[in-house]
Amino acid sequence: MSLLRVGQVLRGKLGQYIVTKQIQETVWFAKNQIKDTVVVKGVEDHPRVANERDVLKRFQNRTPCLRPLIDEIHDPSRPEIIVLRHLDDHLLNSSMTKPLSRAELKYVAKHVLEALNVLHENGYVHTDVKPDNVFVNYQEGEIRFSQVQLGDLGSTCPSSSEIATQGIPIGAPIWTSPEVIMETPWNTASDIWSFGSMLISLIYGGNFNLFRPRTVPYGHEEYNLEVLKQQFRYFGPFPIKYAEIIGPETAAAIAYIMHEIPRAQLTPFSCTTEREVSRADKEFICKIMMMDWRDRPTAKQLLKDDWFQEER
Repeated sequence: MSLLRVGQVLRGKLGQYIVTKQIQETVWFAKNQIKDTVVVKGVEDHPRVANERDVLKRFQNRTPCLRPLIDEIHDPSRPEIIVLRHLDDHLLNSSMTKPLSRAELKYVAKHVLEALNVLHENGYVHTDVKPDNVFVNYQEGEIRFSQVQLGDLGSTCPSSSEIATQGIPIGAPIWTSPEVIMETPWNTASDIWSFGSMLISLIYGGNFNLFRPRTVPYGHEEYNLEVLKQQFRYFGPFPIKYAEIIGPETAAAIAYIMHEIPRAQLTPFSCTTEREVSRADKEFICKIMMMDWRDRPTAKQLLKDDWFQEER
């Protein structure tokens, strides 16, 4: 049974909302008192909605690049229900409709990095950076986006949390970093890998993902391993120094992958033809997609990269 029903009236601290449509299991559209559409989130017996509320209360006033909390519902008082800003679309739909131009790609990248920088400088990891969690408003002109905001912060957590330090995997495997897939400790650098994965997807357009396994379906017991193989194939090998920060089980997994995909069978992303990906875009992405998380630049460093200054 759905938590909310179409036509239900929700009363918040700042206004009143009428539910108009269910979008996902835990997400609805609603209208406020002046008939503007808003997004309503609620879920029984799970902390993610309260967590998103708390993270947004802390950070949304520091950047316009996070989709903001508008209100909190107090009638009904349980479970936690929040009201978020509605935007026209998300980037997965946008890129499936039409691949992003290079100007649009940089516009999106800058806004997502600015959101990540605010979180990362305070030790928080978004954990789920992907095209359908980046929301946009449209406009006419060279760049079709008037606004870009990173959303869905339900699983955002400090890098010092047990979830991160114990290497508990969060997020969709095809967007997550090698260290997350291998269930080793992860941190803000894992978001940077996901950001890079998203950029690759947006360059190609459609529902493309470089790391999607071609041999097993989602949910298969070897799905994550196949994702890791794809990551290794395009951005490997792991540097020798990676052994400093991994245990025997992880080392064994890496040795298995190296045996399965010898160096001669690697297909480096850097060798992608310029007809597919421009040289400048390849160089920028290859700075990001480092198998050892310690080698990845920070969001702040990426914002200063020459890639953003390059002539369009």
